[in-house]
This record gives sequence, C-alpha cells and structure tokens, in this order.
Amino acid sequence: MSGELVIIAVDGSKQAEEAFEWYTKHLHKAGNRLILAHSIEAPSMPTRESWEQQTQAGQVKSKELKEKYDEKLRASNIDKFEWEEEVEKPGEFLCGLAKNKSASYVVMGTRGLGKLRRTIMGSVSDYVVHHCCCPVLVCRQK
Repeated sequence: MSGELVIIAVDGSKQAEEAFEWYTKHLHKAGNRLILAHSIEAPSMPTRESWEQQTQAGQVKSKELKEKYDEKLRASNIDKFEWEEEVEKPGEFLCGLAKNKSASYVVMGTRGLGKLRRTIMGSVSDYVVHHCCCPVLVCRQK
C-alpha cells in the first residue's frame, strides 16, 4: 500500500484542530492514510448513575467530534481515513494505536502548559513524545 499511515489526535480542543489543519496544509500527501484518534474521557470516581450520565455525554461529544472532522476531511479532499476511539488514558491509547497500526508518525496539538502545571497534571504530548514507537509531531498553539 502506498503512502504513510498518520495518526492525528483529536479531542475537541482548539489545539487539536490547529494541529489537524497544519497537517492538512503542510504534510498531507495524496497516498497517505489517516487515523483520527479520540480518547473518550472516563468518569472519575463515578457512582453507577453518574457513570451512565458521563458515558452518554462522552458518546454525544464523540459523535459531534466525528461529524466535525468528517466535514473537515471532505473539505480537504481526504478520503483515506479511519476513526478510532477508546475509553483509555490518551497518551497510552495513542502510543498503543501507533504500535498496533505501525504508524509512520503521530500528529497532535499541545495546550502549552507551564512547567509546574505540566509536572502536576501531566502532559499527553510529553507522554507520547517519550513513549511512542514512531516520530511525533507536536504542533504548538498559534
């Protein structure tokens, strides 16, 4: 199969959208195949009722996100793509997906957290850069 397999992380943020747009403008080649990867946020410390509510909300958000990116892909004349989503920690999900699919590289945005906040909260882009089996392109905010 010709072209490269590229994973683009999407999560509804402005930064993810900018990374997607940067890829389509600067890197996309006609033979490339894309996987848009979305990690559905698992509810934290849920009760049974809150788990169901939060899971439903996550599914609605995921559906809206998929529709938004389907439109963007059509507008960019990109027709070789898949959608992958999982309820898992985003960094682990992206690294595992890249390994399992033998991705050429991963494209993602970054929130640009400061050193202290990144140390306390963790950074998905930092995790992926240090644990992924393939190159990672991190697009900084405009």
